[in-house]
Amino acid sequence: MVFGNSLFYPILGFASFVVFIYMSFGGIRFSFLEEGPELSFVERNGTQFVLDEKAFYVNGWNSYWLMVQSVDVYSRSKVREMMKTGAKMGLTVCRTWAFNDGDYNALQTSPGRFDEQAFQALDYVIAEARQHGIRLLLSLVNNLQAYGGKSQYVKWAWQEGVGLSSSNDSFFFDPSIRTYFKNYIKTVLTRKNTITGIEYRNDPTIFGWELINEPRCMSDPSGDTLQGWIDEMSTFVKMIDKNHLLTVGLEGFYGPNDPKSSTVNPELWASRLGSDFIRNSKISNIDFASVHIYPDHWFHEQVFEDQLKFVSKWMLSHIEDGDKVLKKPVLFSEFGLSETNQNFSMSDREKMHRAVLDIIYKSAKRNRSGAGALVWQFLVGGMKEFSDEYGMVPWESSSTPHIFIEQSCRLANAKGWTQLDVGFKEHC
Repeated sequence: MVFGNSLFYPILGFASFVVFIYMSFGGIRFSFLEEGPELSFVERNGTQFVLDEKAFYVNGWNSYWLMVQSVDVYSRSKVREMMKTGAKMGLTVCRTWAFNDGDYNALQTSPGRFDEQAFQALDYVIAEARQHGIRLLLSLVNNLQAYGGKSQYVKWAWQEGVGLSSSNDSFFFDPSIRTYFKNYIKTVLTRKNTITGIEYRNDPTIFGWELINEPRCMSDPSGDTLQGWIDEMSTFVKMIDKNHLLTVGLEGFYGPNDPKSSTVNPELWASRLGSDFIRNSKISNIDFASVHIYPDHWFHEQVFEDQLKFVSKWMLSHIEDGDKVLKKPVLFSEFGLSETNQNFSMSDREKMHRAVLDIIYKSAKRNRSGAGALVWQFLVGGMKEFSDEYGMVPWESSSTPHIFIEQSCRLANAKGWTQLDVGFKEHC
């Protein structure tokens, strides 16, 4: 050799090291591009979601924490483990946060400024979901303060001397804050994934976008302010992305002028929050309605049996709305039972889960608008700091995965197999 043996072997060793590093890290993008499954966009046909021209009913879950757990490489294994667990249970959609505003490991550090490492974390979540055939419902901002939320936008505007009000509800009416949020939407939707090379707006891994988690504008109980905001932001999203479905992120409360505000809402306060399920969901750019189910938080004196009755009444009312009034799918995007309830038992939680899933299955059998449900929330082991009173690690309870596998099997048998990982079939 020209270099002689004394130089050849160290150079060969270094070259091997470089190849190893590339294949381990730099080659990630290549492996995702080559091995990622072919996916189609989920669409809407009337009151149903449609995938590959077949009705698609959702059995899924919430894991809000996926992006923040992907910022540091050492914790990304938890995201992969969660995706594998979901796929093994036959779950098809995961709802998660695509926001972290001004918080620790923030995606948006200040208006229009983004942390690239945090953005690459979201890239990873999407790429990992794609690998496991899981679709993502991505929420764009929080009504609550966790991970920044609307209050962080108000704080930014106030700090920059352009805010109209210190009220958190100015998020919905302040022109400067609306501009902040539109810039955020555009940046996220047009982001090119550094792993897959696909812009978010062109990636069928994304099931759809959620404008805001649980919007409330209590300073205007008429609902006009929130209605105007939803109209403007939904139009803006659709100008940029015509591929994906869009929802608001509502809890499902009926507005003050709706007769159901007194017959179906949990209590009088629910009609005074500035949101209006029918009115907000009717907006033309909103593709499907969203509803949450938390009777244990909404009623403080009800016994569990009465809560179960409310769950049925609540769901059937909104499915009726989807069929007859909205003529759109209705996704129950959060449901759960708190372990802090007096006399809580895992048996009661499982009864509540079964009640929700049974109603969705019956809706699917009858081709109705009850288009799916996402339980709140699943985690993997060693994540106590991300858990809450609803958190579950599926395989720590033998019955929890069984309930959701059974639902996956029922929906698949009724509407066709859409899962990439069909290992759960052996349990059907």
